[in-house]
Amino acid sequence: MGTRILITGATGFIGGRVAAAAAAHPGLDHVRLLVRRPDAAPVAPEGAPPAGRPVVETVRGDLRDAESLRGICDGVDAVIHCASAIGGAEDVLQVVNEHGTRDLVAAARRAGAGRIVALSTASVHGRGPFRAADIDSLPLAPGSATSRTRAAGERYVLDAGGTVLRPHLVYGTGDRLVVPGLLTLLAALPGPLAGAGSLHSMVEVESLAGALLGAALSPATRPGAYCVAHPDPVSEAELLAAVEPLLPASVRDARGPAVELAEARALLAGNPVAAHHLEIFGVDHWFADERPWTDFGRGPGPGFTAAFSRHLAWYRQFLSARADRP
Repeated sequence: MGTRILITGATGFIGGRVAAAAAAHPGLDHVRLLVRRPDAAPVAPEGAPPAGRPVVETVRGDLRDAESLRGICDGVDAVIHCASAIGGAEDVLQVVNEHGTRDLVAAARRAGAGRIVALSTASVHGRGPFRAADIDSLPLAPGSATSRTRAAGERYVLDAGGTVLRPHLVYGTGDRLVVPGLLTLLAALPGPLAGAGSLHSMVEVESLAGALLGAALSPATRPGAYCVAHPDPVSEAELLAAVEPLLPASVRDARGPAVELAEARALLAGNPVAAHHLEIFGVDHWFADERPWTDFGRGPGPGFTAAFSRHLAWYRQFLSARADRP
């Protein structure tokens, strides 16, 4: 019998990619998708799956309701936990990211699931500069309610002997945070951000999904935390060159001289959203960890410039639709 896995967050940006990869994986026997809203779940094909493909099952559960998670892991060999809450009230974040993870891990342990893999974030280490940083030597220093509650949820996974994946910046079709956030920053400045030579750990969403699935299936996966990013950090210049064409023409045409980091901080003192993104993109956030691409049996895919071009059409469509909303 093949491996049976449970995936949470199967309707999300990253979890949806993991669910799709799992549904096409010939080494799996059964894929169970935990969803909060059944109407938003991927539609499982009727009848028997194609030869070599796993059975896909959708079940309802809510990380905010511990009772709904009882029995959810029965019969599964591995759990891939991608569901989380990002932003909003801290009490909701705590219920979902901390208590929900605690209850899911408890359900997995009661069911005897042999592998627990959880998606987290490198933001649990706080803001940089980080340059070629080894996450095993970095303390946890979360600076927001989201990252604090995700760090708290991690502890239940790690204490159970599970594996935590901490990407920094995840981009690709469906990204509504990273590239849109950088564009918000650039549009708020009177000129381009002066090159400070910062370096960033980035991963395409498809590569991250492959790493999550690989972590659940590979015999080489180790307990503990991994940072998942392409081995080649993305330079500030490479990143800005990729996203500048997505700025509205009116913004590009009105741009003045380049703005230094210190000046940008002063200019954005009254704009907390743009200031937040400045601290992400204006300083180094490079975490050096090549273990995922050896331990999980998956490659990191092409570098940033080549991979980003595959998503330009989606970003343009998303940004256009957002600009048209009243």
